[in-house]
Amino acid sequence: MATQITNYQCPACTGPLHFVGESGRLECDYCGSSFDIAEIEAFYAEKEAKAAEAAQKQKKTEAAQKSAEAEDQQTAADGSNWDTSGLSENWGADADSMKTYCCPSCGAELICDATTAATSCPYCGNPSVIPGQFTGILKPDFVLPFKLSKEDAIKALKKHYLKKPLLPSTFSKANHLEEIKGVYVPFWMYDGEASGSVEFHATTVHKYTSGDYEITETSHYDVRRAGSIAFEKIPVDASSKMPDDYMDSIEPFNYADLKPFSTAYLPGFLADKYDVSVEDSRNRADRRCAGSLVNALEKTVTGYASCNETGRSIQLKRGKVHYALLPVWILNTRWEGKDFLFAMNGQTKKLSGTPPLSWAKLLTFCAALMVVIGVLGGLIGGSL
Repeated sequence: MATQITNYQCPACTGPLHFVGESGRLECDYCGSSFDIAEIEAFYAEKEAKAAEAAQKQKKTEAAQKSAEAEDQQTAADGSNWDTSGLSENWGADADSMKTYCCPSCGAELICDATTAATSCPYCGNPSVIPGQFTGILKPDFVLPFKLSKEDAIKALKKHYLKKPLLPSTFSKANHLEEIKGVYVPFWMYDGEASGSVEFHATTVHKYTSGDYEITETSHYDVRRAGSIAFEKIPVDASSKMPDDYMDSIEPFNYADLKPFSTAYLPGFLADKYDVSVEDSRNRADRRCAGSLVNALEKTVTGYASCNETGRSIQLKRGKVHYALLPVWILNTRWEGKDFLFAMNGQTKKLSGTPPLSWAKLLTFCAALMVVIGVLGGLIGGSL
């Protein structure tokens, strides 16, 4: 039987560790650091867990990319690029009252008016942000103003914590809710048209009784729908610092409240400068625009028990691109060496973020559940 041998390295300098029988500890040949065996085993177990987690995320990412590529192959455009002619860096007199800050840790570039100061990065929590030059920055076309105050956001987050019975008690106490920040997240908004056809597999289910038997009949159908749709302001996140799944989770925003951009909406808030270009967002924009047509056509497939898409052939006509800022309350907090990010829709309170789990509470819950199951089992068994 093969045995796996791990050559431990020093966490301080990565030099080799060797066991010293006299002390019963592992010592580094280079920097002289000394460690308990249990300490090193825990360190390596954490590294292996993180590596396994990263590998799992990579598999999910690759699967999502393959799915997206398959959709891209079924979506064609008219050969034109998205029209960016309306985008401008001309801030006029407003440029004199604007400031920028750069985060040396995650690279975020933040914009604010002269009355607002950035003391820490809302994305990574780094307390040292560096003032920068306000040049080469696109002026947004639209802004969606915050509806929720900071107090509203803190109350909503506290309420969210109360709904998590397995949340560690010390997490909410050590969680600096007052550090939540209002950030205008950059979005590209796309106008255009989509036309084409979508195929679906649909079923109907009929149940009836025949003698002592209950029979279920499932009928299968191939359904095809075709049509066209004009769309306006299909949003695509233009910030690499804000995870796409977080933004997808806190949508939708009420775009009826969009306002022509004015610096009057900025005091007290930060605005994230886009770092994902229109060109880099093109495939995601195409998929979202094609998805608008697919969703519209799927809504016309009614009267069935189930309906699943099996194929599509869609053509896009790309139109104007707009630059907009959308309101998000962001809390980046660190607990027991791990970072936790929460994002809340600044209009609707819709929240995304996964808090830590208390294993002690989980084990207590499972033990209590087993007791209840055992009692119920005894009662049922005794009545038979």
